[in-house]
Amino acid sequence: MKLRFAPSPTGMLHVGNARLALANALFARRHNASFQLRIDDTDTERSRESHAEGIRADLSWMGIHWDETFRQSERGAAYAEVIGALKEAGRLYPCFESEQELSMKREQRIRQHKPPVYDRAMLKMTPQQRAQAEANGKVPYWRFRLSDTTVRWTDLVMGECGVKLTAVSDPVLVRADGTVLYTLASVTDDLETGVTHIIRGEDHLTNTGVQLDIVRALAEVTGQAAGAASGRFRFAHMPLLLDEAGGKLSKRFDSLALKTLRQDGVEAKALTSYLARIGSADDPEPLSFDDLAASFDLSRISKSAARFAMPQLLSLNHRVLASEPFEAVRERLPEGATEAFWLAVRGNLELLSEVRLWHEVVAGEIVPPVQDEDEFLRKAAELLPDEPWDQETWSVWTKAVKEATGRSGKALFRPLRLALTGEEHGPELRDLLPLIGRARCLRRLVPGGV
Repeated sequence: MKLRFAPSPTGMLHVGNARLALANALFARRHNASFQLRIDDTDTERSRESHAEGIRADLSWMGIHWDETFRQSERGAAYAEVIGALKEAGRLYPCFESEQELSMKREQRIRQHKPPVYDRAMLKMTPQQRAQAEANGKVPYWRFRLSDTTVRWTDLVMGECGVKLTAVSDPVLVRADGTVLYTLASVTDDLETGVTHIIRGEDHLTNTGVQLDIVRALAEVTGQAAGAASGRFRFAHMPLLLDEAGGKLSKRFDSLALKTLRQDGVEAKALTSYLARIGSADDPEPLSFDDLAASFDLSRISKSAARFAMPQLLSLNHRVLASEPFEAVRERLPEGATEAFWLAVRGNLELLSEVRLWHEVVAGEIVPPVQDEDEFLRKAAELLPDEPWDQETWSVWTKAVKEATGRSGKALFRPLRLALTGEEHGPELRDLLPLIGRARCLRRLVPGGV
């Protein structure tokens, strides 16, 4: 068994394709299968090495590792051989229409209430007409002649699926410059590298029908049984992700790029735990990669589109941070942050980036909000115990302030918290107070001095 993830290096990895990468990797881990990372860089104009490097970094951050990797730009000779075989078999045919001509044809078919499917006009071209077109400087691109059948398969998520090929335009597989397009390159790679299971988005359903027809054509060219060749693949098409309102998530992908989420302080464990369970019958729980793999089951994924809810991810991220030991985050904390500081604040974080605010509270200088509490705060400052302080200091101090002022509850604690931290809510002050220290507390309680 072998699975693969095949991203195009034309942009940053976002949560939509990260979910598919994770599904393939978890399925492979659970079934002790090999996992391949293939860089689909046939789009030479938009592909960037920086994007390929970013994809590898994002996958590694998620805990996804691969047994083999290659890029399609290295396999031109293999594609040329397949192209030649399909041309010789008559399954690839040359086309000369411009994009403008094709657009006009589509519009005309729509006006005639016909499906906007390519009319195969170029199949009727005579050798003399082709020679004349080439003599006039036109260079052909090549379409694949689809079979007039319905391709069917049993999908591991969607169940029984079928694509009526007569309702699909013959796909362009080779550009005018001779370079191959994804549809053919992907089939060639999957066949030659032994891929057996393909997990991808439901937007590829039609593409799967087309590619299975190509697989059968290649089997016939090489003398194999067409059914056996196409039957070697098992497919799973996962529903697409929507936003919380049910709209297309694609419009928000820039803000949901893994690089952005990572920089904002989302933990890899939280993201993988969320993406592994989103749209399934299982609630997201903060689990290790191995534990996620052990419970990953395609049959539990809904056929309906899943909704990506940032509050749910942040809630999961909070749970991960709240149990994270100091050593796991030490290198990502502000300089000088101690284990005592981390243990004090970790239960109040949704994102690790928020830790900077609390480190400034305990180790820097803040400007507390203006309060009409000067007399109360001055009295509280006078009652501050001498150091050293520990976790009992807060209780001892506030008890003394309560007895001296007659205040209790919110009237007692709110002005003290605002003065000392600048925030309405946050970590327990019994933990923060020893970290802030007496000198800072005095400056914040009475900025002009006691």
